[in-house]
Amino acid sequence: MRAPVVVVGAGFGGLAAALSLRSAGEEVVVVERALAPGGKARSVVVGGRPIDVGPTVLTMRWVFDELFAAAGRVLDRAVRIEPAEVVARHAFADGSTLDLFVDVARSAEAIAAVAGAREADAYVRFAAHCEAIADIVREPFLRSERPSIASLATSGVGLGALTKIDAHRSMWRALRSFFRDPRLLMLFARYATYVGSSPFETPATLNLVAHVEREGVGLVEGGISALARALADLASDLGVRFRYGCAAREVVVEGGRASGVVVDEAGERDFIEARAVVANVDAATIARGVLGRAAAGAVPRPSEDRRSLSALTWAIDAQVGGFPLVRHSVFFPDDYAAEHDALFGARRLPADPTVYVCAQDRDASASGGPPNRDGERLFVIVNAPAVADGAPLEHEEIQRCERTMLERLHRAGLHLTPRAMTVATPATFEQLAPGTGGAIYGEACHGPFAPLSRPGSRTKLPGLYLAGGSAHPGPGVPMAALSGRIAAKAVSADLASTRPSRAWVTAGSIWTR
Repeated sequence: MRAPVVVVGAGFGGLAAALSLRSAGEEVVVVERALAPGGKARSVVVGGRPIDVGPTVLTMRWVFDELFAAAGRVLDRAVRIEPAEVVARHAFADGSTLDLFVDVARSAEAIAAVAGAREADAYVRFAAHCEAIADIVREPFLRSERPSIASLATSGVGLGALTKIDAHRSMWRALRSFFRDPRLLMLFARYATYVGSSPFETPATLNLVAHVEREGVGLVEGGISALARALADLASDLGVRFRYGCAAREVVVEGGRASGVVVDEAGERDFIEARAVVANVDAATIARGVLGRAAAGAVPRPSEDRRSLSALTWAIDAQVGGFPLVRHSVFFPDDYAAEHDALFGARRLPADPTVYVCAQDRDASASGGPPNRDGERLFVIVNAPAVADGAPLEHEEIQRCERTMLERLHRAGLHLTPRAMTVATPATFEQLAPGTGGAIYGEACHGPFAPLSRPGSRTKLPGLYLAGGSAHPGPGVPMAALSGRIAAKAVSADLASTRPSRAWVTAGSIWTR
């Protein structure tokens, strides 16, 4: 039996790589130090009930439809995904609220009611602008191994179209060319934080995120962690072997290429021979040497100055009243620029942060459904700097931010009576991914060519490949899954090119391999 491809990490990048490789006929072993799949898509038990404490929004559903279809299965038979009417409900410091819908006309009507006809018309033009960017970059960027300006220009996009993706100005500057109302500027600028970045430095190309959400937001029954379990179950059915509670310690190199992985399972060391290794691990963690010195030199060492955002998060079991929550609700501060100055300038928690609340018991309707009288499961996020391995946040600073968060919700009319609560800080995320400082999204997407600067799937060490949110095409559940598919394609191509030719015999009994 030939050696398998070893996938390190069962996050969405690793799961997609394992599925794709197995569908291509490879033997695959996945090693995961946690006891369940999902990576950042984790859940914790609070007050006796599970709460997802990772990604909460599913977009680009087609990525997972394709993964299941390639394996001869149907996604809808594995997990229930309900399309949401409302992208999010937004509450502003002046007391106004605005719902953004997946339907452009409904969003325009809502914007007109809050900000006037001029801003509603601007939104319609903005939506068309974002869709045009998405159409240009979708195929040559999302599906290619590591695109460049040259490869995009020669892929059928053309240099003329490249000028239309709006990379020459910042997201904030582009938004100001459409909107005048500061509330709309904050609302759409927040999409920069989806990739852990500042809208004042992120290229306006990333406005396409607004279109991606408008194409469809899926609410996964059981949370995003349920989607990870469905992918892992499918992979297991196809013959992928999972070893949970099994931590990778070192990528072993033989003959100048990755030849296996040393793992630690229940305190026992083991060696797994490998034809190739796919590391669904943050590039900064690999560069730190967590997978050994050889692997550390195989990836570029990310700059600490370019780290993406981290977060403070709270998983809360609470009685809820007042503000009418939907599944996704956002509460904005008075001064959005000051928040980002604190995060990326001073590298400290902002005095008045944006607060995101995922009400995990709410449904996909525009009303969100009635509150659960038995208490609701809430996941609350405040952006934080990735400083856990340098100048970590003090306990008093974290406590002060928690009080500010609760006050912000109270001022908006949301009354919480927590019955149980757990907190995660940048230090938590640094423990999960050493060497990142707690950064959740790899490097920040700052500068006009930042989307093209992430590491590709192939590393400097033959036989070692990279997948996950720190690699191309970037962070987020569907993007990480795409990175796994790209890595699997690279592995298959490289193994095919190095596979010995079939033995055959010519006349005269000359044996040629």
